[in-house]
Amino acid sequence: MPNRYPKDRFDDLPRKLDRVGAHRAAAAKRSGWVALWWALAATILLVAGGVVGLFLLNERLDFALPSGETPRPSASATPPATPAPSPTPTSIPTPEPTIDPALSITVLNGTPGVGVAGGVAELLAAEGWTVGATADASSEDVPETVVYYADASLEGAARGVAGSVPGSDILLSSDFADSGADLTVVIGNDYVPGE
Repeated sequence: MPNRYPKDRFDDLPRKLDRVGAHRAAAAKRSGWVALWWALAATILLVAGGVVGLFLLNERLDFALPSGETPRPSASATPPATPAPSPTPTSIPTPEPTIDPALSITVLNGTPGVGVAGGVAELLAAEGWTVGATADASSEDVPETVVYYADASLEGAARGVAGSVPGSDILLSSDFADSGADLTVVIGNDYVPGE
């Protein structure tokens, strides 16, 4: 293709060519490390600021390492004040265990065993209790046997059921309040039949 433009000074380039005009600068070799060091310094600063902030806001934070020595009071320290005697707590009478056939009981099996709830229901019926329903609990790994009651006035009856089911505890809780029964026995893996 023929050249239609006249020759000018840009057509002849010398061997050693110095850059002239707008060019990108060469990238710095350590720019990635600089960013990493800045990020590390900022992280250390933020963590140190957080620890100092916690120390200032929460005076219970103790940085002292435990040692075997007990602190000795200084000679100028005032003797500690003797605490005022606390009033003796009035003991709340524990209701006596009762058996009330008018109350209904639901027995839930919280073990992998088969027929455990039925066996406990028969045991309770033989003691004079009215068992309304038996079923499996939502879990087979219930650790201990518990008699649940939702109303504080049923504590005596709950103690009576606990006396009929060996090794069981009682608990005032509304967990089974809408089951339709007055008391709910959840058999745990600690239950041993025939004890």
